[in-house]
Amino acid sequence: MNITYYITKHFFRNPTRVAVTTFFLLITAGTLLLQMPWATVSGDISLINAFFTSVSACSVTGLGVVDTGTYFSLQGQLIILLLVQVGGVGIMTFSTLFLLMAGRKPGIVGGQTLKDTYTQTGDRHPADILHDVLIFTFFIELIGVALLFMRFAQQYPLDKALYFAVFHAICAFCNAGFSVFSNSFIDYGSDWFVGLTLAILIILGGLGFLVFSDIKRAVLSKNRFWKEISLQTKIVVVATFFLLFFSTFVLFWMEKNHTLVHLSLNEQILTSFFQAVTARTAGFNSVHVEMMANESLLFLIILMFIGAGPGSTAGGIKVTTASVLILLGIAHLKGDERPNIFYRSISKASIGKAMSTVLLSMIVVVLVAILLQISEEGNPALPPGHGKFLDLAFEVTSAFGTVGLSTGITAKLSDIGKFLLTTMMITGKLGMLTLALAISQRKIKKYYYAEENIMIS
Repeated sequence: MNITYYITKHFFRNPTRVAVTTFFLLITAGTLLLQMPWATVSGDISLINAFFTSVSACSVTGLGVVDTGTYFSLQGQLIILLLVQVGGVGIMTFSTLFLLMAGRKPGIVGGQTLKDTYTQTGDRHPADILHDVLIFTFFIELIGVALLFMRFAQQYPLDKALYFAVFHAICAFCNAGFSVFSNSFIDYGSDWFVGLTLAILIILGGLGFLVFSDIKRAVLSKNRFWKEISLQTKIVVVATFFLLFFSTFVLFWMEKNHTLVHLSLNEQILTSFFQAVTARTAGFNSVHVEMMANESLLFLIILMFIGAGPGSTAGGIKVTTASVLILLGIAHLKGDERPNIFYRSISKASIGKAMSTVLLSMIVVVLVAILLQISEEGNPALPPGHGKFLDLAFEVTSAFGTVGLSTGITAKLSDIGKFLLTTMMITGKLGMLTLALAISQRKIKKYYYAEENIMIS
């Protein structure tokens, strides 16, 4: 069989396979660039560390095996920043941009992938989607740069202040936990201006383009604003802000006698809010995570697993998935056949996807956590801390949720352990269903077996 015909028929007609392949090509390019002598201060980096950093940047995670600000040169940091920007906005977005710049139209696969990623109904032209996504992204990032520059200019020379502002504004909006500061934002833990600026950038990136596009459409509509907003947008916004305020309260309550004990009440509230925001896939920290209480780490694991909104720069199973399952449970407790919210019923297809996503995600996270426990058995570099199990489970979930928070053991893992975390970052960025669709062959069944009930208690 002609190889070109086979690739065209079975590969390029599947948008998910193209997206996955492009993502791996970006990772490969990033790994090769980071291994160049000019990318690091010492002129040398191991293959596994370069690969890990490339995956972490492309998946907008932020987990690091070396200190970004001191280990990488300016050129290396710019490579990481570029990978974060491309990974955050989307591979297909930039590939379509290059095609349009070259005077060509995006192909069927590229256009369909853009529609699937950035629209709910797929009824918009790829060029329109691309225009809105890029304008939205760079406008928000530009505002973030301006605000952070105002603060950093008071402390650093203007050129360095501008660079720090650009680097952290992009990483914050793309929900990547990379920082050129060795201790992340611990030194700014009581700085309301920096904390709120970063938090707003993270929240906007986590809500995603879909939400703001829908809100824009509702504002321009002549009908009532709330009526015009889609059910998905309502769920994303309500679930996001509920999680933010609820998480802030929980972290404040759990940590007020631990990591927050030396702070004033206002600083405790700010720090709790900042960590509640960053735990939902951003990865910055204003306290030492390794010093947090066990119950706080377990709560952060739950937040990291959930993540933020679909079609955003964030990872995790997404707030819509978690919301659908919670609504399903409430509906069954009330005796309702289907979950309802905002005078709408959740479709069976959405419920099926949500259940599949959570089940597959939990299986993968648990499996990799077990494998990581095995690979790090007897590793003398790992401190006892909260116990090896909790620390490693935290790292696995942080990688899956593309968060970037760490208890400080990532750099101390074995090469096998680092590789396991890279698989989690890739899985978390692409999503379980995307990977499943890329691997599987879609077949239409011509028959179904007879149904039979089983006991579910």
